[in-house]
Amino acid sequence: MKGFGLFILMGLLVLGCARKEVGLDGGRWIDLSYEFSEETIYWPTSDPFKLETVFSGVTDQGFYYSANKFCAAEHGGTHMDAPVHFAQGKRPVNEIPLEQLMGPAVVIDVSEQALKNRDYLVTVEDFQNWEARHGEIPSGAIVFLRTGYGRFWPDREKYMGTAERGAQAVPKLHFPGLHPDAARWLVENRTIDAIGLDTPSIDYGQSTHFESHQILNGQNIPILENVANLDQLPATGAWVIALPMKIKGGSGGPVRIVARVPEG
Repeated sequence: MKGFGLFILMGLLVLGCARKEVGLDGGRWIDLSYEFSEETIYWPTSDPFKLETVFSGVTDQGFYYSANKFCAAEHGGTHMDAPVHFAQGKRPVNEIPLEQLMGPAVVIDVSEQALKNRDYLVTVEDFQNWEARHGEIPSGAIVFLRTGYGRFWPDREKYMGTAERGAQAVPKLHFPGLHPDAARWLVENRTIDAIGLDTPSIDYGQSTHFESHQILNGQNIPILENVANLDQLPATGAWVIALPMKIKGGSGGPVRIVARVPEG
């Protein structure tokens, strides 16, 4: 029994160390996801989120009961682009390893440039300038690009450049994104687990070839889009968990993202 007790004690000590390593002790939680409703922003060619009431009220047996059903595209609101979204043969959303969906976060703030230019593209220089101040992007990091456009949610016109729907609206999209050269620099020079930003797409609104999607997804890197509250994260020090709906074979899906931010 003494041996068993010692085994349990050692296990608890290891667990305690692990919790400190992942930043779960102390600090506060930040929700990086928007709620899904009729206001949720989707790509102009996608149907909006629909929630239908199946039943709400008191049953014949005398107890309260409520149930709904919903219909939604994979890509809309706060969601994940699985690697297979733009890279044939790469991982669907249900096959992304859990360890790739949680880790230290870094926030590259380009809001000053992006708010002056709706078509701003995050550059290699933006990453290099960030590293000059904060050190090299750590291996296994989840990288967030803060453009400042989260402040416009859920105003479709301010957030994505147009409130119109349908194929004719796509050429009118204007919002910042990641330059393909910067995406290529990331995959060739750094080892990141995922990347996200506070706009509808990692490729800017005027993109027609979605090169940054292709580059990142081609390296099995998932992409998080329409991320909320990036203004509440520090440049370094946060720990992020991003768990998508586990859709078998899915090219993406709604995702709940939370961040643990140290106090002080």
